[in-house]
Amino acid sequence: MVEKVITLENISLLDFLGAENENIRQIAAAFPQSKIVSRGNEIRIQGRAPEILRINDLLNMLLQHFHRFGHVTPDNVKEYIALEGTPFEENRKDDVIIFGNKGLVVKPKSPNQRKLVDSSFKNDLVFALGPAGTGKTYIAVALAVRALKNREVKRIIITRPAVEAGENLGFLPGDLQEKLDPYLRPIYDALADMVPSEKLKFYQETRVIEIAPLAYMRGRTLHDAFVLLDEAQNTTSEQIKMFLTRMGPNSKVIITGDQTQVDLPSRQKSGLKEALHVLKDVKGIGIVNLSGKDVIRHKLVKSIIEAYEKDENQKNERRESNRSDKSHDRGTA
Repeated sequence: MVEKVITLENISLLDFLGAENENIRQIAAAFPQSKIVSRGNEIRIQGRAPEILRINDLLNMLLQHFHRFGHVTPDNVKEYIALEGTPFEENRKDDVIIFGNKGLVVKPKSPNQRKLVDSSFKNDLVFALGPAGTGKTYIAVALAVRALKNREVKRIIITRPAVEAGENLGFLPGDLQEKLDPYLRPIYDALADMVPSEKLKFYQETRVIEIAPLAYMRGRTLHDAFVLLDEAQNTTSEQIKMFLTRMGPNSKVIITGDQTQVDLPSRQKSGLKEALHVLKDVKGIGIVNLSGKDVIRHKLVKSIIEAYEKDENQKNERRESNRSDKSHDRGTA
């Protein structure tokens, strides 16, 4: 029997351990052959050495998560434990997707980002779904650059539907490409992190890397390419079907979208939602759901997303209640 004591310093015990030590209880349940006790700012672990090492690694990952996001939830603990049966290890060398500019190391920073990477390796078509800030587009761009660097594909094609997100493109100066460039800026920024500026300029001039509106994809066959469709929640049914049928030999496709931020006209159905329903049973397609727990921006972003989700759920409940009341009134009239 081996004992290890971990001292928690300069952190909020409630935010790390959870209400009534719920997070520690979950870890203890996952490792029943060891004894895990939390007293004050100390966590005492007793058991066999191999399992203690695993528990220690898990706690270190949770501490890293806390320092990034400001708290650890029971759902966070479940995800770190459940990810392929082992804790998510941020510093694993084989997690690195690519080495970017100025020493930047691009790798998944949450369990669901890791699932996105693994799903892309296993499937030729992957849907990456989740709110802003979860890193779905950034990881997708990194996977595309990796494939190009490894000569798995000959080109990268990145596209988005030209939908006005609450603003009017017509009032912006310049031609269509110049109007769209601000909307494509997150993609340019991601590429700039991963490809040296001169090489990126050369790739764009020679169309090895192409960034274009979705309408430009019509009539093309996208072969030997890593293709990313971003903001897919703003596609119509016809657009996403057109895009999906562009896949050619040796193509890899990632489709990203946030189903809570549809900018289509109110009566226009999102093509992404329909595609997910139609393709849900098709083998060879991966679907990865990211959530507010994967947000890697300022920790307030996570709280903002949760507040909007709560408000939307309350609105849906009120709409359902109003429909039920109207139906009841008609039945008794």
